[in-house]
Amino acid sequence: MGRITASKKQLKPDPLYNSLLASKFINSLMWDGKKSAAQGVFYGALSIIKEKVADKEPIEVFQQAIDNIKPNIEVRSKRVGGSSYQVPIPVQRNRQQSLAIRWVLGAVRDKKGQPTHEKLANELMNAYNKEGTAYTKRENVHRMAEANKAFAHFAW
Repeated sequence: MGRITASKKQLKPDPLYNSLLASKFINSLMWDGKKSAAQGVFYGALSIIKEKVADKEPIEVFQQAIDNIKPNIEVRSKRVGGSSYQVPIPVQRNRQQSLAIRWVLGAVRDKKGQPTHEKLANELMNAYNKEGTAYTKRENVHRMAEANKAFAHFAW
């Protein structure tokens, strides 16, 4: 009998900054398999950030922006005895990163009237400065969890 090997694709770091987070972000940004277009948008946004923030590397600004958006706690619906409760639960590390990326991209895609790389640069700069749409989303999630902490004993 032959050995069965799982061919799990390993994520490669992005070519310019050698960052796994940047690579994951580019893959999430990509539409219809057009990776070079997604890379162009991402690197265009980082070049705008480089012009605006002279004292830091743009990849550091990007990483700090994602860290600022990562939620620590979220609410999940739990059905107990005929009623649904919003139960606050801690967020696992990989889900924190996924949510942060999703919220940034959602904020960028909702804005209209600018090229995508400019919208992305603005949203990342806002997140770096702890403001903007994605950061507001994080704050709302934390506020919701705080408001429902009375139901924390229902956590599974």
